[in-house]
Amino acid sequence: MTTATTRPSERRISPVFVGILAVTAVSGWAVWADIAASPGFAVFLFVTAAWIVSLCLHEYAHARTALHSGDISIGAKGYLTLNPLKYTHTLLSIVLPVIFVIMGGIGLPGGAVFIERNRIRGRWKHSLVSAAGPLTNVAFALACSAPFWLGTLDGTPTAFRFALGFLAMLQLTAAILNFLPVPGLDGYGVIEPWLSYRIRRQVEPYAPFGMLAVFVVILIPSVNAGFFDAIDTVLRGLGVSDLDTCCGRELFSFWNGGNGFCTDLVGR
Repeated sequence: MTTATTRPSERRISPVFVGILAVTAVSGWAVWADIAASPGFAVFLFVTAAWIVSLCLHEYAHARTALHSGDISIGAKGYLTLNPLKYTHTLLSIVLPVIFVIMGGIGLPGGAVFIERNRIRGRWKHSLVSAAGPLTNVAFALACSAPFWLGTLDGTPTAFRFALGFLAMLQLTAAILNFLPVPGLDGYGVIEPWLSYRIRRQVEPYAPFGMLAVFVVILIPSVNAGFFDAIDTVLRGLGVSDLDTCCGRELFSFWNGGNGFCTDLVGR
């Protein structure tokens, strides 16, 4: 299938998404130019807006892949406009992921677009539709960390560097957590077409609770420490240091005050 099966109006970028992009750009400029009264608030606004942009792109990737795989109902649902208000569950797709970030610095996109799987033929296509979302987070993580592993950060304002490092961490956690084979997450959607009908029926009732279960488990201190140690190892391979992510998180959580160390670095 191609986009010829959709009307031009169904593919037109939503003003809502354009507005979110504008907030991302303006707040990013404020962080770069250091013109905000509170660098922490500017970082918070920039990272949050950029995170919502990535959520929209995550769901767009699911929808666009489903369209090309056979679900021609996608366009009429408004999923190709990148408008988060068109998602099936705004609470799950936008509100909860933002709350997860604010509470624990954990990037975890939620379920949003409704795909008519009966229109899609072939197990590989079903798997690809599910994988498209977290692969978008992988691409976003590589884009955010590119200045680090390309060594092009000379002259970059410290606050902006910290914000990019924290955003890269969020995207990496989103990709890894979403690829977990847990019912309700994209990782399970990748393997589900290859499971027997009996297993799928047994697992189906637990799908609505998968995301929350992962969030609860990741808050267990030992699990949290092990998980973020693994994340830090990957980030270091991409050139993003512990200082970048820790200070990025401290600036993002400006309401906590922090210990002042990162704020002092930004002020130099």
